[in-house]
Amino acid sequence: MNHSLIARILIAGLILVQSLAINAATMQRDYFTPEEIQLVQDAQILDKRIEIYIKAIDRRILVINNSAGADPKQLKKDSEKWGELPKGTRTDLISDISRILDSAISNIDDVSMHDENNPLIPKALRKLSATATRVVAELKPLAAQMKTESESSTFDQLVEHAESIVQAANKLPPPVEKKSESKTEKATN
Repeated sequence: MNHSLIARILIAGLILVQSLAINAATMQRDYFTPEEIQLVQDAQILDKRIEIYIKAIDRRILVINNSAGADPKQLKKDSEKWGELPKGTRTDLISDISRILDSAISNIDDVSMHDENNPLIPKALRKLSATATRVVAELKPLAAQMKTESESSTFDQLVEHAESIVQAANKLPPPVEKKSESKTEKATN
C-alpha cells in the first residue's frame, strides 16, 4: 500500500469517529421533561425558576425511590401541571439531577452577572443549597449499591455540583430579617 492511501483511510476513519461522537452528543438525554421545560421558560423570576428546578429534582428522587411515600392524589394533581414522572435508569435520573443543579448554577450566575445586587440571588442560592444538601444525603446510601463506573462518576459529579452550591451559599452574609413595627411604635401611630 502506498502512503497516500493509508493517509486517506486514516482521515476517513477520523471523520467517521468524529461524526459518531457528534451524533452521540446530540442524542444525549433531555434532563427536563417537555412540561418542565415549559415551566422553566415561563418562570422568569429567579427564585421561582429555582423552585421549578427543585421540584424537578424532587420528582427524580421520587422515581429513584420507586415513589415510596408518595401521595397518589398529589402525584395525579402534579401530573396535570408537570406531566408524567420522568423515566430512566437510576444513572439517568442521577445524571438529570446533576445537570439540573448545573443549570440552576448557570441561572444564578447569569442573573448575578447582570445584577449582582439582585436580592433574589441569596434567596435562590439558599433554597438551592438546602435542596443540594438534602439530595446528597438522600442519595448517599445508594452510592454503596452503584455497580458501574458510569453510575459512580455520575453520582460524584452530582456531589461536586452540590458542594459548589453549598460553598457559594456559605459565603453569603446572614439573611436580613425584616423588622416589624414594635408595639410602642404602633401605639404612637
